Amino acid sequence: MSKSTISTFELFAMFPDQEAARSYLEARLWPNGARCPVCSSCERITARKGGFYRCNPCKEDFTVRTGTIFERSHIPLHKWVYAMYLLVTARKGISSMQLSKEIGITQKSAWFVLHRLREACGSDLEKLQGIVEIDETYVGGIEKNKHESKKLKAGRGTVGKTAVVAMRERKGRMKAVPVDDADMATLHTKVHQHVAAGATLHTDEAAVYRGLGGLFFDHETINHSEGEYVRDDVTTNGVESVFAVMKRGLIGVYHHASKKHLGRYVDEFAFRLNEGDVKRHTMQRLDSFIDGVAGKRLTYKALTH
Repeated sequence: MSKSTISTFELFAMFPDQEAARSYLEARLWPNGARCPVCSSCERITARKGGFYRCNPCKEDFTVRTGTIFERSHIPLHKWVYAMYLLVTARKGISSMQLSKEIGITQKSAWFVLHRLREACGSDLEKLQGIVEIDETYVGGIEKNKHESKKLKAGRGTVGKTAVVAMRERKGRMKAVPVDDADMATLHTKVHQHVAAGATLHTDEAAVYRGLGGLFFDHETINHSEGEYVRDDVTTNGVESVFAVMKRGLIGVYHHASKKHLGRYVDEFAFRLNEGDVKRHTMQRLDSFIDGVAGKRLTYKALTH
């Protein structure tokens, strides 16, 4: 076995069936024994057949799926584990069509599975610190390439596209979020929301970043319009590499991400970049994924309406 990863063959040996996957999930989500998702009690829990448990204080039956992204899914848990493995190891993501072939379910079910998994990716509440690079990009089809009935006919450039703001610690974590408008007020709000006071911000020369330096942050800019991309240690190359990977995935793997669902796709790429360091063993990355599944139930109705 590799020191940093496991092959699909090794994964199948570790989780050959639903029972093996259930034991793994229970050990990860309930390190101190079964916990009732209704009343949070760990006492007087009775184990029943088939992975069911009875909470005697509140009289509720539950499984490890209850209150998680797996709830009410008929897909076996070892297929869920394999889907998570594919999502954390495929650098640019995996399409629903490909996942459906890999685990033997319909494309519609695979699409739902992937969105549930993305729902588990957006749970990082810790603010960024140190040197933080910030930039924005626009995601969406090119206006001239759209069908005539879908053209907005309101100009070119960013017309019809959705702005995504990304912030990345120097050699550290990153956060990214779609915004309705990449104006000064919105970007300043997002920076204060996701970056800890005392950080040093590196941005390009765009006017929307003016005024960030002062009481809460130090602010350095790089002038791209004059061909400047690195000045001493001031650069935004790190955060721009995030956009490079994300756009290759959106265009080459997913082909399209609607504005409605774009936030989950962005969370997926952020999670993979944060937790997907090849220096971390694959099982550690998988463990990090499992840690985010609780309390993230997503129904098909909520996803499609």
